[in-house]
Amino acid sequence: MNQRLVGSLLALMLTLYLPVDTLAQRKNLINDLLQKSPELFRAVTSRPDAYDVQILYTQIDRDAQNRPVFRSYSYKLDKKRYFYPASTVKLPGVLLALEKLNELKISRDTPMLTDSAYVRQTRVRVDTTAANDLPSVAHYAKKILLVSDNDAFNRLYEFVGQCDMNERLYRKGYRNLRIIHRLSTAMNADQNRHTNPVRFVQDGKVIYEQPAQVCEQTFRSDSLIRRGIGFMRNDSLIRQPFDFTDKNFFALEEQQAMLKAVLFPEAVPARSRFNLNPDDYQFLYQYMSQLPRETTHPFYDSTFYDSYCKFLLVGDQKTAVPKSIRIFNKVGDAYGYMIDNAYIVDFERGVEFMLSAVISCNSDGVFNDDAYDYDKIGTPFLGNLGRVIFDYDAQRKRPWRPDLRKFQVKYDR
Repeated sequence: MNQRLVGSLLALMLTLYLPVDTLAQRKNLINDLLQKSPELFRAVTSRPDAYDVQILYTQIDRDAQNRPVFRSYSYKLDKKRYFYPASTVKLPGVLLALEKLNELKISRDTPMLTDSAYVRQTRVRVDTTAANDLPSVAHYAKKILLVSDNDAFNRLYEFVGQCDMNERLYRKGYRNLRIIHRLSTAMNADQNRHTNPVRFVQDGKVIYEQPAQVCEQTFRSDSLIRRGIGFMRNDSLIRQPFDFTDKNFFALEEQQAMLKAVLFPEAVPARSRFNLNPDDYQFLYQYMSQLPRETTHPFYDSTFYDSYCKFLLVGDQKTAVPKSIRIFNKVGDAYGYMIDNAYIVDFERGVEFMLSAVISCNSDGVFNDDAYDYDKIGTPFLGNLGRVIFDYDAQRKRPWRPDLRKFQVKYDR
């Protein structure tokens, strides 16, 4: 019997072993779990559309060879429904920068010097948070994955380039997204199409030089995207909906698909994978799950608590995360939206699942007023959601206990 047929039969046997559920039950699972804890979720579940809630929960079971089988459940999921993705766009930025380095045959630790050649562009020659005081793709990626550093993302955006960033993702099948601007910088669309000259230097010699680039294509929504009832401009309230038409977009479903491609590359189509080597994957697994206090360079003080960039499960708590639990994720929060895209494991209990969620925390409908309900609505919702899903998933019967050693990586300290 050939290997492919054996694999198909094993997958079928695993499917038969799993509890049978109807399509309706699959659709209602998350809603049922939310309804069972009204004291935690009633404020949101009574008006889910007002909070722009979307949830995607994916169970993971293993066969006898430890190969994963996925089963997803959703709540209000809509890949066309716009929400501002904030810092979640940084994950594809990291992946594409690593991929581009591999194509150029340049180590991710090679010093990368950024120059300026257009309006509002800035240079980078040193990075005092790095062990050698020099910027690099590796160090930028660390800062992104550990504490969601905005400038670090901007530098990788400039290295990859706007056209290349979007075109590469589209070719991989990630089409419900667009990444068209830097973060936390006052640049217009034209300025964001222009990206800086970059040089990679080794032992004092330039080994690769990339000139300034300009993206001549336009990546934008086909229709206007307006939200809310007003927005602040300088100190004035403009009483009209805020325009997100020319902002970044990254559908929740697409976010989880990309996370799966990083964690389980063998389980996604070849075209959806990233050109990464085994060491890249270990690097990603380390810094996606490493805590700020476990990090040497950069050094983070106690203000960067364990849940600083971990919204699901622990986001509403500032205590230490249990040692057996690791969260491999990327969060985002801006314009009142809070998002977390996570793979959560408990090595002691053999628990693993993927959970992605977004919620809008802007009850007054006014943008840019810094009066968002992150602490009152968003953080408790995502923390409670993570715990409810974790408890449910931990009680499920699994045909085989997962071997999770692949994700048990060594941390800086």
